Amino acid sequence: MGRLTGGDPSLLRRINSAVVLHTLRATDSATLTEVARVTGLSRPTVEGVVEGLIDAGLVVEKAAEEGAARRQGRPARRFRFRAEAGHLLGLEIGAHGVAVLLSDLDGRLLGSTAKDVSETASADERLERLRTAVADLLRRSGIARGSLQAVGVGTPGIVEADGTVRLGTALPEWTGLQLGERLQRSFKCPVLVENDANAAAVAEHWKGAGVDSDDMVFVLAGLSPGAGSLIGGRLHRGYGGAAGEIGALHLLGREATPETLLSTTDTPLHPLDEQAVAEVFKHAREGDERARAAVDRFIRRLVHDVAALVLALDPELVVIGGWATGLDGVLEPLRQELARYCLRPPRVAQSVLGEAAVAMGALRLALDHVEAQLFAVEGTVTGR
Repeated sequence: MGRLTGGDPSLLRRINSAVVLHTLRATDSATLTEVARVTGLSRPTVEGVVEGLIDAGLVVEKAAEEGAARRQGRPARRFRFRAEAGHLLGLEIGAHGVAVLLSDLDGRLLGSTAKDVSETASADERLERLRTAVADLLRRSGIARGSLQAVGVGTPGIVEADGTVRLGTALPEWTGLQLGERLQRSFKCPVLVENDANAAAVAEHWKGAGVDSDDMVFVLAGLSPGAGSLIGGRLHRGYGGAAGEIGALHLLGREATPETLLSTTDTPLHPLDEQAVAEVFKHAREGDERARAAVDRFIRRLVHDVAALVLALDPELVVIGGWATGLDGVLEPLRQELARYCLRPPRVAQSVLGEAAVAMGALRLALDHVEAQLFAVEGTVTGR
């Protein structure tokens, strides 16, 4: 494309298309006159833009209600954004399973599925399980694969910009996996890969505990806790995608490893997996003193890790997800300790989305990508 100038008519058309499309998407339907009033464009300009958007498959005329037509004569033509013009997927890859969410271009959920995966499954087995889940959901929903506009993926590990997992100790054969490239073979649309805690932070900001907070931290508490942060409403990944890896803080001269913290005996807890830890939490709820002490140690370490992140970022809100959502009394100790350590203690809340947070955040990332394309002025606005 050649160099654009301020008077370039093609640039002006693209700007007008983006403005009109954004206006129609923000309402159930609107007349040409209503769109002109909202956008400040002339009615003839709006009419021409809408015709182009109809040709692109992004806008459709809304059928008039029969009763209204009889009462008022011929009503003004109304138009709406075609959210069904394309579809999005949000995928989560976890230690014990995979999950898939399907939505239209408004982010409205149309279906979901989840499948169990062995904790010891190879990377190939795990990805094949994910592909099967996607195929099953699309078939069940009657959505053609070619209708997909973008796919978001949430995964454990430090993820580089091209979707390669630079370091991923939670899943076998995950470190060094070119996850974005592997998944791109299954789709003809962009595939966006993100760290699971980052995806969950995006989800909580979209539809969870952080909808009113643009400066927030989401803590995914697990065997190795991680965190995702939004600063000014934008996801903060860090220079190499490793921002928020608070699970590595125990390497900074601390002797107590997670295996020692959660042990109820004189030896470290082995194997350190979710089933073993769930047993410790269960015994603690039943009153076992050693188990309660182990859970207390786990909470204290979590508090210190979160405090370090809060001191660095000064968020308005900290949202706790992962295992900690099932721990009794984790929020109050966290509030007390943050008040102790932090110059300005943030609000602390529990995750609203729970287990759905990672897949929901991956879906939001896919939606963000599509919105950037729909409302961009650097290229033409087209439908698939």
